[in-house]
Amino acid sequence: MNFKIKGWGGVALLSAAMLGGGAWYTRSAAPKQDASKAAPPASVAAVAAPVFEIPASDTLVATEQRLVQNLPISGNLKAINTVAIKSRVAGEITQLSLREGDYVKAGQVVARIDPTEYQRKLRQAEQQADAAKAQVEIAKRQYDNNKSLVDKGFISITALETSFSSLSGAEATYKAALSGADVARKVLDDAVLTSPISGQVSARLAQPGERVSVDVRLLEVVDLNSLELEATMSPADSIDVRVGQQATLQLEGREQSVTAKVQRINPNVQAGSRSVLVYLRLDSVSGLRQGLYGQGQLALGQRQVVAIPLDAVRTDKPQAYVQTIDNNKVVHHVVKAGLRGQLLGQTDNTVWVEVSGVPPNSVVLRGTAGALREGLPVRSGSTPAAASPALPSSKP
Repeated sequence: MNFKIKGWGGVALLSAAMLGGGAWYTRSAAPKQDASKAAPPASVAAVAAPVFEIPASDTLVATEQRLVQNLPISGNLKAINTVAIKSRVAGEITQLSLREGDYVKAGQVVARIDPTEYQRKLRQAEQQADAAKAQVEIAKRQYDNNKSLVDKGFISITALETSFSSLSGAEATYKAALSGADVARKVLDDAVLTSPISGQVSARLAQPGERVSVDVRLLEVVDLNSLELEATMSPADSIDVRVGQQATLQLEGREQSVTAKVQRINPNVQAGSRSVLVYLRLDSVSGLRQGLYGQGQLALGQRQVVAIPLDAVRTDKPQAYVQTIDNNKVVHHVVKAGLRGQLLGQTDNTVWVEVSGVPPNSVVLRGTAGALREGLPVRSGSTPAAASPALPSSKP
């Protein structure tokens, strides 16, 4: 076939036709791609979700427990029997040999004050009483004489009445003088100071040779055979406190706890601190001292409730909740806390709390497990807590 191409326009048309034909030939000649090679792999290896193992020590079963309601208390020990021995008369101390820590018995002489002045005052009072007695004897003789004269008709009855009045006045003066002598004798006796109780000297506040006035403290004696804890509590807490309730106390410097019972409750609220004073008598006082600080728990009552450790109740959300394990996943249960205390017969200081909102016999995570995301796959095992992997914390 002969083609005649005229002019540059024909050349351009021919070139375009040739390019189009080459492109069609290229597409037609290209081999078809294998469909099996172009498609993605039939299966992709699935990545297993991580499962965290919870040590058995971080779990417990929420069951009903005999919960003892406790009230935290604290205070200082005080001796029930304590006395401050004070001077009853003024004068110079002539004897005072006892020092702190010395034992004394009830009625034992502990101090003496110079009695010279009071001995002379007693002698003066006794002499005044003797003089008054003599006046009574004179008035008595005069009355007897006047009575016999009246009987004989020598004097009037008025004279007898006058002599009787004089006798009565003399007798009253004599009795007053005897009373004055008794007072002087009592003052002399007060120059000798004795201890009203048995115990130990806790403070010596004067020295021999020192001149003291009336009502000056010389010694303090305490009886350590009976001690009590003076606890302060708010008026609201004191409402449930009753005489006879028992408490367990931990005293400073003493590893072994001691027991005490409520002995007395102050009926007044303290004006400054707005607190109520409660006095608990200790059952054992061996080796204890006045002034030791003690704190512990006062048992107010018992109840059968569903209880868990207080640290298992989490508060990092707007509402308190408890973490449990259900079908190997972490579940959060909103709970309402109630009574707090310790389990009956408990020996440690773990605080337990009554909770509502947790299904009975649920596996609860303790506070040591930390905050876990709800729905997190977990497995409870017996691996120690130190060997378990780090668990991610959930966001509140």
